[in-house]
Amino acid sequence: MSQSDQGDLKALRREYVAQPLRRAELAADPLQQFAQWMKTATEYSPDDATSMTLATASKSGMPSARIVLLKHFGEEGFAWYTDYRSQKGQELAENPQAELMFYWYGLERQIRIQGRVEKLSAEQGEKYFNERPLGSRLSAAASHQSSVVSNRDQLEQAVADLTAQYPEGDLPHPEFWGGYRLIPTRFEFWQGRENRLHDRFSYSLDEQGQWQIDRLSP
Repeated sequence: MSQSDQGDLKALRREYVAQPLRRAELAADPLQQFAQWMKTATEYSPDDATSMTLATASKSGMPSARIVLLKHFGEEGFAWYTDYRSQKGQELAENPQAELMFYWYGLERQIRIQGRVEKLSAEQGEKYFNERPLGSRLSAAASHQSSVVSNRDQLEQAVADLTAQYPEGDLPHPEFWGGYRLIPTRFEFWQGRENRLHDRFSYSLDEQGQWQIDRLSP
């Protein structure tokens, strides 16, 4: 293989063999459709089902994406928790719009959800923070997420200092740590199909605030 061919991955392929996704089978409410697919995903692979890509963009338009975990969802939106000072937190402060994407490999399914983002209440952030394992709370309080750090020893020392400061584990909820929720304006459900003739359906809000369903070309 020549040096110019080292990154050639065209020969890597897979076939999609899942069942079709039909318009008649879709729920009228995308939240209900999401809940059905999430239930299937958690039954199939509970460890990874709630992993989602969160895509944000700065005010200049530069996008960034990372994996976060969905913690709860419902009529009020789709929620996750993080350090407000992180890159995603800074970008959401500048541009409070984002997209979530779920991909469940074994089920050959993908969901995209677009919408505006807002912070959860401080009470919600504190409640969930206190429900987390002590190790996770210590790490969140010790780390200034996305900032430059000299080495791992510095992080571990910060955790050790907090552990010594709060030997009973009564670590207070940091003001810089809390939750966000995305309030959807558009959903897209994708089901892999044979020969790449995939099934795709979008849900978008019409002028009356009702969900309109459209089939999209794969």
